[in-house]
Amino acid sequence: MAQAFPFTAIVGQDEMKTAILIAAIDPSIGGVLVLGDRGTGKTTAVRALAALLPRIKAVTGCRYGCDPAAGAARCAECAALRPGGALPKSHLISVPVVDLPLGATEDRVVGALDLERALSQGIKAFEPGLLAQANRGFLYIDEVNLLEDHLVDLLIDVAASGENVVEREGLSVRHPARFVLVGSGNPEEGELRPQLLDRFGLSVEVKTPEQLSERVEVVRRRDAYEQDREAFVARWKPEDERIRRQLVAARKRLPQVTIPDAAREQAAALCMALGTDGLRGDLTLIRAARALAALQGDATVGAPHFRRVAGPALRHRLRRNPLDNAGSTVRVERAVEEIMG
Repeated sequence: MAQAFPFTAIVGQDEMKTAILIAAIDPSIGGVLVLGDRGTGKTTAVRALAALLPRIKAVTGCRYGCDPAAGAARCAECAALRPGGALPKSHLISVPVVDLPLGATEDRVVGALDLERALSQGIKAFEPGLLAQANRGFLYIDEVNLLEDHLVDLLIDVAASGENVVEREGLSVRHPARFVLVGSGNPEEGELRPQLLDRFGLSVEVKTPEQLSERVEVVRRRDAYEQDREAFVARWKPEDERIRRQLVAARKRLPQVTIPDAAREQAAALCMALGTDGLRGDLTLIRAARALAALQGDATVGAPHFRRVAGPALRHRLRRNPLDNAGSTVRVERAVEEIMG
């Protein structure tokens, strides 16, 4: 398997990298949507994430990578593996990062009857799909704005429930499908359906570097990576290891990070000022700020954290205002200055 481009070697794109780390710290945030020009490192960052994440425990022999911890969501097979209340045997696996191709069929995504076993052995068996492979990991969709409508509907249902239900060809299967959804695309090629857009916790914008020195450094690093991948990855391994340790520490620290009532009021006031629909924006803003605080080693959420995550958490939730021609990013920045100074 080819070695992924190191996460820390990606030049610039700080908002995108921070958003991806925040989603990895707290998956309940709801995933990341990365929109911007082609060739700006969107796919590279997602591929790099897979190599960066620490390994996780999974039930030995489980096709869905179920969590062996007590009280975790499990498939029917793993739920039955608890004689005398003991936890099932487990082993370490890499966090899955699964690609969902635009041309994938519904059977490929949700799973279907294993035709080979059905024809050769006469047994009705379930062949897990991409949703099963992505359980407890990341499901990545490149050009997500071009995804077919029936797959969009399916993803919305599974993302909301955390469970994949398959009823077909005499099969009835339920299995956990909890994943962080990561999508990328170019807005010029089409817009996302509002229902799917709302499911992404964070939305970041990436642009082609405008500074000469930055463009030169991007090309230099990519060229060095393609010339000798092993040497390039080894060179950046200490930095990636540092980020991995920071990520593990942030996950442990997350439950202890406090959010004062004053901070909650600031978050609510910001969402009210922007006119966001529902309360998903409020929740995402709070969760993202808490995850950022954990990443930075801070014990309490405050205005500096809100300022940094307000754009990604809220820009894709704004309604169009015919009286305000400013872009969503500008509107969020303006509201943050008014509410938080």
